[in-house]
Amino acid sequence: MSKPNAIDPLRRSSPVWRTLITLAPLGAILLLGGCVNRDMSDLQRYTQSIKGRPGGRIEPLPEIKSYESFEYSATKLRSPFKPDTELAQRAPAASDGPRPDPNRRKEYLESFSLDSLRMVGTLEIEGSYYGLVRDADGLVHQVLPGQYMGEYDGRVNAVTDAAIELTELVPNGIDGFIEREAAVALD
Repeated sequence: MSKPNAIDPLRRSSPVWRTLITLAPLGAILLLGGCVNRDMSDLQRYTQSIKGRPGGRIEPLPEIKSYESFEYSATKLRSPFKPDTELAQRAPAASDGPRPDPNRRKEYLESFSLDSLRMVGTLEIEGSYYGLVRDADGLVHQVLPGQYMGEYDGRVNAVTDAAIELTELVPNGIDGFIEREAAVALD
């Protein structure tokens, strides 16, 4: 038995198939030929109407200002990019002042800035006075004196009916820290 070649299925197919395959390229040529429109009078009229309009005024180019050079004359003054030696001499050594405990485990409310925390009330349970604080996510937390909140190691000193008072350790700019009193007031 001989091997069938690629044309065999066409020979065996019906005469309708053979006619369609023969006429398909001819039909494509006729369809594409119908897309060509030789009448361009509407395009020419439109172009003439656009050309017939009066020309507009072109804005003048902006005036180019000449470059004025600047000569830095404060070369004998202290560089603003170097620490002030006088201030460093007056400031206490970094090891002398208060410092955050690097071994202390951070509490959840320390991941929020004090501006984003809101005191929403107080709660007294068995003699302990809790402050109720809403975080930026909308969750309410109980806070006792001795706990921490805020980004600057803010230790809660007292919880009153009006506010939660705390002390923060803020960087002083010369490798040390200063204590700063802060409060989160009742809304």
